[in-house]
Amino acid sequence: MLSVYEAGTMRSASPNVLFVMTDQQRFDTIRALGNSRIYTPNIDRLVGRGVSFTNAYSADPICIPARHTIRTGCEAVTTGYLGNEKRDATHLEDRCGPFLARAMGARGYRTFLVGKYHAHPRDIDLGYDTRLSVEAYRADTGHEVKTTARQGAMVHLPQQNTLPRDSNYEAWMTDRAVECIERESEEPFFGLVSYEPPHPPFAPSAPFDRMYDPDRLSNPVKGDPDVDHMDEKIPAQNDHFWTTRDGGIDDTIVRVIKAYYYGMISEVDRHIGRLIDAVEGREDGDNTLVCFFSDHGELLGDHRGWEKSSFFESSCRVPFLVSWPAELPRGERRDDLVTLTDLFGIATTAAGEPNLRDGVDVLGVIRGDAEPRERLFGYHRTPRLPPNFTAMVREEDWKYVFMRNGGREQLFDLSTDPNELDECSDAFPEKTAALRAALVEKLTAEGQTEFVENGRLRRAPYQQIDMGRLVRKPYPEAPEDVLAELE
Repeated sequence: MLSVYEAGTMRSASPNVLFVMTDQQRFDTIRALGNSRIYTPNIDRLVGRGVSFTNAYSADPICIPARHTIRTGCEAVTTGYLGNEKRDATHLEDRCGPFLARAMGARGYRTFLVGKYHAHPRDIDLGYDTRLSVEAYRADTGHEVKTTARQGAMVHLPQQNTLPRDSNYEAWMTDRAVECIERESEEPFFGLVSYEPPHPPFAPSAPFDRMYDPDRLSNPVKGDPDVDHMDEKIPAQNDHFWTTRDGGIDDTIVRVIKAYYYGMISEVDRHIGRLIDAVEGREDGDNTLVCFFSDHGELLGDHRGWEKSSFFESSCRVPFLVSWPAELPRGERRDDLVTLTDLFGIATTAAGEPNLRDGVDVLGVIRGDAEPRERLFGYHRTPRLPPNFTAMVREEDWKYVFMRNGGREQLFDLSTDPNELDECSDAFPEKTAALRAALVEKLTAEGQTEFVENGRLRRAPYQQIDMGRLVRKPYPEAPEDVLAELE
């Protein structure tokens, strides 16, 4: 069998490329990769089908910035999106080059997107031949995405999706994606199937809402409160999402929430099984590259926090599975540092015209033809708030985190402290200084003068952050005023 890399030529039939994405799924939610408490038989199939990267990161662990790194192959300091800014992104192709779907179309692929894309404006041209999202679902079915899901104060409370499990949004998405996969055409396909779960509201359909006994699930990981909340954005987010600033939710309630979060993952896993069946039902199924990943994780009560926007592992480390039976080994696990930025290069390299942009050659790393990443950088901030830029450097087993708000620093040795409970920057000052210097060098090279100046990281006096409370619809002045909606 001719390898895609042999003699620098492509096989006669270019591979199909399918990206399957979830939203806010932690790295530790796959049974085949060590979580015996969760049921993920179809994601486990992908683990067996290819290569699992166990040190994969969302380098900007927030919704919109993470998705921009996927569609551009560029880091957040290149795209200019370090936070969830709802601003026009049409200029990104001028800055970064064609979006991934457009790049794959130029390489002879038919392209489709089914599900969430999270870019502005809503009608932005992302380069797909076919795009099917929320609006199409509403037009087809007349349903809202989740009829019982409540926002604001209830966003993290366990709920149920009362729509039948085989006709809710995720089921409809899967139906449309299967049609796109099974369609006969002369061209290979590039597709992105982007599921919303397990992003809150935590509202699985029956019977997935009663699939997990909370008493059999683990409690959240908690360390020294001063370390857990050294990054002021965590307590600020807690308040924003209607918990106390200290994240003080009883562990019993946290386990119930985790049960519903797991239920959503198992429900999506069922749909992913249909995607895999559709791929394997094709004559060229083995010549179909499948990547499974998430845009970021979810603290889920760990470190007394919720949501993302943190460089604790629960928030920024993600699943990252790459399978291509015709070319890559099966059932292999690797601990190389990879990130969502690398997905652009995976797709374009498989298509025969590599364009790595800010990523590394992951397919070459698997085959031993390229060098793995030695050091990974990450960044995030929330716009329009006091200086809250946060950066991460991950090198070997070390993780360094810098917080501009207060000029705070953290260092963790993940080989001995995988739960990040032992902040050890004082114990290892030379390692802290070396990783700090690496961050300064990187930001200086990128021209990020907002964050680095004269060879030093820019610090700001510590301020408590007020993000306000999340309210999708204003509460009435008087309780009875809401009844006007019934008239």
